[in-house]
Amino acid sequence: MANTYSALKRVRQTERRTEYNRKSKTRLRHQIRAMRRAILGKDAKAAAELLPKTFSIIDRSAKSGIIKMNTAARYKSKLQQRVKALPA
Repeated sequence: MANTYSALKRVRQTERRTEYNRKSKTRLRHQIRAMRRAILGKDAKAAAELLPKTFSIIDRSAKSGIIKMNTAARYKSKLQQRVKALPA
């Protein structure tokens, strides 16, 4: 257990940060899952509507360090390709 005041503060900050990161990662995964469901359901309209929101969440996750920049770029590229391939 931490003994000093600064170490106790670091424990509190880490707990808050961990909770924030967990919520953000869950939100990201749920959004990507919804996007993939729309693509698998061949629903071009729903997929096109979800795309900007999904990209926004991916970008925010990469910016805050939840995922890496290259991972974000890869997610966006793959989703864009799959939406583009849907019959209009």
